[in-house]
Amino acid sequence: MENQATKDRPEERRRDRPEERRARLHGRLVIAAVAGCAVLGTVLALLPAERTATRAPAPAPGAQALTAVAAGVPAALPDLAALIGERESHLRRHPDDAESWAVLGTAYAEQGRRTADTTFYAKADVSLRTSLKVRANAAALGGLATLANARRDFRTARTWGEAARKLEPKRWTTYPALIDAYTGLGDYKAARAALERLTELRSGPAVMARAAAVYRDRGWREDAAVQLSDAAAGARAPAERAAYLERAGQLAWERGDREDALRHFQEAVRIDPDQRAAQAGQGRVLAALGRTTEALNAYRMALAKQPLPQYALELGELYEWLGLGQAARVQYDLLRAVVERAAADGADEELVLGQFEADHGDPASAVRRLRAEWLRQPGIAVADALGWALHRAGQDKEALRYARIATDKVHGGGVRSALYAYHLGMIEREAGQYAPARRHLREALQINPWFSPSRVRAAREALAALGEVPDEGVPAVDTEAMDAKAVTPRPYR
Repeated sequence: MENQATKDRPEERRRDRPEERRARLHGRLVIAAVAGCAVLGTVLALLPAERTATRAPAPAPGAQALTAVAAGVPAALPDLAALIGERESHLRRHPDDAESWAVLGTAYAEQGRRTADTTFYAKADVSLRTSLKVRANAAALGGLATLANARRDFRTARTWGEAARKLEPKRWTTYPALIDAYTGLGDYKAARAALERLTELRSGPAVMARAAAVYRDRGWREDAAVQLSDAAAGARAPAERAAYLERAGQLAWERGDREDALRHFQEAVRIDPDQRAAQAGQGRVLAALGRTTEALNAYRMALAKQPLPQYALELGELYEWLGLGQAARVQYDLLRAVVERAAADGADEELVLGQFEADHGDPASAVRRLRAEWLRQPGIAVADALGWALHRAGQDKEALRYARIATDKVHGGGVRSALYAYHLGMIEREAGQYAPARRHLREALQINPWFSPSRVRAAREALAALGEVPDEGVPAVDTEAMDAKAVTPRPYR
């Protein structure tokens, strides 16, 4: 007992051996550590999940663009520029990399398409052909098909696309380029067959968007709208989603739903500020809504970054409608300059130039240009333009032939176009075929009663002259955008 009491006295504990004290200290530290871990675990478990989860780093811009280019979908312009820079640097060190040459060429083609800078097309051509010299590969052949489509050379696109398909039949990214080529040549049966094969090989947003384009050309607007809605919802990258929203906006515009079209266009630009087609779409819709000051600004923004002749034509026609002839002539001069510059880089913009000449220039010149275009690529857009040019040149009998091709729902694409129906109706009226003229002019206004301020007015006036007065009035015009003299708008045919 005495010995035990002695051990329990404080002074005796102070004389413990050093190794015993270290052992007790170690035990206390272990206990404290275990307790601390338990507390920390409890705290972490109570924290929101996003604060404790480790986020994967976002892929580099070049990698994002590479994924988009490989899948044939739009990429953000800054990412695309980064990819081009990376591949150029890589190929200086590894000039025998056929795959990288193909990627670079396809990226150049996409950059040219998105910016309307046709000098990129020449670079794309050199890169893609270099890839083929290194090694025959379907990626380069498909890239050449995509490039030819961007240049509106659909026969060449078909040749390259079919060569790519022959080399690698199960490469799904070949088929969208083939669909575009067949559509440009007016071969809608082949376009549908290519879509069927594409859907057998692949699914997803890019395929849905391609299906929507084919459905739209067949007149299946509701089906096309559903496909585009699903494509936009499933798109992974903002630039891709914005592109699908722009197409959805265009569909809404074609059916005359101005508010829905404007919502789609605005959302597309919000997601991707470089989505210039959506900005031009806003200009189209805002003009139809009578908000012409905003429409002019939207067109100017689109043209500043993507100077396409189609935008210059539409802006010029809007100026002309507002009675601002000098401003219209500036845009028409720009159109001619852009078409000439594009031709120097191997791009074909004769369709737009022919449309311009028919309405605002020399109809005989338009006929010559569009006849040659029809021989190269007999799609329905060319048929409509050629028919209208022949009408403007006073050759209504032949004009009817091409106008009917453009609106032939059995042998043609079946696209429901207010402009095509308007052209056919006006030509029939001039040819003395009054009953079909009434039907087609009425159809144009039913498809989209806002498709063009001047043409809508001309259609209504023609129907009135034929003894039929439409119920709805002419769309309002924003007089604030007119000049101080309040010049009366002068419609053109």
